[in-house]
Amino acid sequence: MREVIRKRLEVRGTVQGVGFRPFVYRLATSLSLAGYVLNESGGVTIEIEGAEIAITSFVRRLRSEAPPLASIETLDVHDLASCGEREFAIHHSVADESKFAMVPPDIATCDECGVDYHDPANRRYLYPFTNCTNCGPRYTIIQDIPYDRPKTTMSVFPMCSQCQAEYDDPGNRRFHAQPNACPVCGPSLVLSAAAGGPAAGVSPGSTLAQVRQLLKSGKIVAIKGLGGFHLACDAENDAAVRLLRGRKRRSDKAFALMIRDLAVVEQFAIVTGADKAALTNPRRPIVLMPRREGTTISDAVAPGNRNIGVMLPYTPLHDLLFEDGIRALVMTSGNLSEEPIVSRNEDAGKLAGLADHFLLHNRDIQTRVDDSVVRCFEDRPRMIRRSRGYAPEPIELGHDAAEVLATGGELKNTFCLTKGAYAILSQHIGDLENLETLEFFEETLGHMKRFFRVEPRAVAYDLHPGYLSTKFALKMDLPKIGVQHHHAHIASCMAENHVREKVLGVAFDGTGYGTDGKIWGGEFLLADYKNFDRIAHFKYVPMAGGDAAVREPWRIALGYLREAFGSTLPDLPMLARVDEKKIRFVQTATEKRINTVDTSSCGRLFDAVSAICDVRLEANYEGQAAIELENRAAAGIDDAYALELEAGEIDTRPLIRAIAGDLLRGAEVALISAKFHNAVARVIVEVARSAGLKRVALSGGTFQNFYLLTRSVALLRQAGFEVLLHSTVPANDGGLSLGQAVIAGEKLK
Repeated sequence: MREVIRKRLEVRGTVQGVGFRPFVYRLATSLSLAGYVLNESGGVTIEIEGAEIAITSFVRRLRSEAPPLASIETLDVHDLASCGEREFAIHHSVADESKFAMVPPDIATCDECGVDYHDPANRRYLYPFTNCTNCGPRYTIIQDIPYDRPKTTMSVFPMCSQCQAEYDDPGNRRFHAQPNACPVCGPSLVLSAAAGGPAAGVSPGSTLAQVRQLLKSGKIVAIKGLGGFHLACDAENDAAVRLLRGRKRRSDKAFALMIRDLAVVEQFAIVTGADKAALTNPRRPIVLMPRREGTTISDAVAPGNRNIGVMLPYTPLHDLLFEDGIRALVMTSGNLSEEPIVSRNEDAGKLAGLADHFLLHNRDIQTRVDDSVVRCFEDRPRMIRRSRGYAPEPIELGHDAAEVLATGGELKNTFCLTKGAYAILSQHIGDLENLETLEFFEETLGHMKRFFRVEPRAVAYDLHPGYLSTKFALKMDLPKIGVQHHHAHIASCMAENHVREKVLGVAFDGTGYGTDGKIWGGEFLLADYKNFDRIAHFKYVPMAGGDAAVREPWRIALGYLREAFGSTLPDLPMLARVDEKKIRFVQTATEKRINTVDTSSCGRLFDAVSAICDVRLEANYEGQAAIELENRAAAGIDDAYALELEAGEIDTRPLIRAIAGDLLRGAEVALISAKFHNAVARVIVEVARSAGLKRVALSGGTFQNFYLLTRSVALLRQAGFEVLLHSTVPANDGGLSLGQAVIAGEKLK
């Protein structure tokens, strides 16, 4: 007679909302094992009883055959006394306020559900809320853990008998699929010409056909999706795209596109293998790719930009819009300028001046989430904006950390909570410059503290006294840990690469408050989590007007020109295009130090060179001048201007003089831009050689310039350096909170 044994398995990781319990049930019953599986606040608990050989196989296959969306972080096995059970069951979830489980992100529609809603014989034909255990809403509908239907916004939709039968059937892929629904019992659509009001039951097929006709006729439709509203129009209709641009008062910043399928994407963009993998990944981010010339996509989608941002449909609702000849839609965030994305039907009226019609549904969005954005480099997606599909997936730190809240910066804000060995970043919050965005910050913080059972012991914040994130932190009744902006950038890069030893950190961005009260942004730091030593930086240049200089790059260009040439400026085309009175005003302000600050910012240097080359004198969105300068850079150029390094200071004056000289001699901007980028890459290597370390971390928003990144990485590796790069968190300020959190955790030790 075979010996019967019993074991208890405690599984931690992303194991709720991903079909893990149904998988466990099927695996256990296939091996003739008894026992049970249940969700609890810390993950999934399994007790199994049966033959030892079957239990050994079960434990092995639990890892190797787990559902594609599951991620097992830890698996602890304990011996128990057998109790004679004969059946295996799924038990009700158990809540424990002291534990937390990984809250799964939202996942794009799987192929099997796609077959269902495209099949006229299927009861879910054309149903825009079709999902199963392998796909659909998660983070955006969860109200609390454990992840069960009563703790989601689907609780108001009792399942019909057919959906309940699927939910209860271990052999069905909708077994314990919490958002399971159909046209009889689930959410519904309503189309209106005026925002607001509850959604009512309407035939989804006819409603979507009306929406498609509106889009084809050039109308702008506000569409409530998974994490909030999009403003949509036909991307091949130039008049519609320009109308949306005018209404949104967004003159130049690129719009995101949603395109029918991969074949159509390849008609509009140059797509690499890594791009294809990112586009079709269940996370479905927006992927930045070079645009093909001569396509039918409106030039107004991304004016002045070589790249377009593209995503594939990620819900049935989106997928069903691509019929009747529609191939590509603008899908830009449904919000007013600088405000968070709108997510509630009752708030849709905010978009009344932007949209002609509103496609609403009555499934509430618990947590609003923007689309994520990536760009592939060295065959890996590099995060530009980490949000839908990724948040709130924790980042494994490799060591236990105290419970800390890090409030991030001002631009591209995220916050970070730490618990156990994990850092939990919020989704993209946005530019924290107004009350509405601060309220979104606080709302999301409340959700995540509850989901992850975090009660912070301390709060970390940026040193800039004017940031709303800093002011929020300073009002909290917690120990406070200020973290220098660029130290946080480098620590963020170290943390995602699981490096704790000292590195040479190269932190290049637009703005960061320095320990000397000046504006940093072109920094070389010898850093670990505890401390940093600033060993080199770009020479300070006066910046007149503060934020006005960010919006008007000619101002910072004037500062660089005066540093390089004194009061007698070269006769550049840029100067002829700026009002002479404005030039005199800025010169006077600089000389008398009126509203003028000193900056070492590499981002401002890029802005200045862009303006000096007459590429962009006024910026309509952050980084525009630098982006357009990068777009103009010629490929295949190895020549570089000189940047002089002396006593830890990088002197830009020779570079500015050389650029002005080339312009006066009629050199092409493409050549000048390439030589400038190469100069910055070379000086990185020069400082690295003097630092005495072999590991270099590159961080800060300037390294989203892939021309600079490509040259810098190649030159550093040729010189024998190991290079740490961002991938899972943004190099820009969206990754700042992670760095703040790990630094604060180290200080608490």
